[in-house]
Amino acid sequence: MLALRRMILDQDQEITETMKWGMPCFCYRKKMFCYLWTEKKTGEPYLLFVEGNYLIHPELEAGKRSRMKIFRVNPEMDLPISKIKLLLTQALDLYRNGTIKIK
Repeated sequence: MLALRRMILDQDQEITETMKWGMPCFCYRKKMFCYLWTEKKTGEPYLLFVEGNYLIHPELEAGKRSRMKIFRVNPEMDLPISKIKLLLTQALDLYRNGTIKIK
């Protein structure tokens, strides 16, 4: 979880961290961007992308969510760093290029 946190914060100087609904929330220019959380049933960590419906990746899961998608992280394996960085970049680009409006 700490490595994931560091990867998120290292993506851009304008990313800030806060707590929302009892989970670490990361914002880009004060707009919610992603969360770190663990699934209650399995205890496995995942990254939740707030605007995940804009992201296309075979390992992202929407489940019953209409807006958000999650990327599961297997705690028994090495982090898929390149995949995570790609997803973080794609998600941040939604805010940077104006797809997601920032106040």
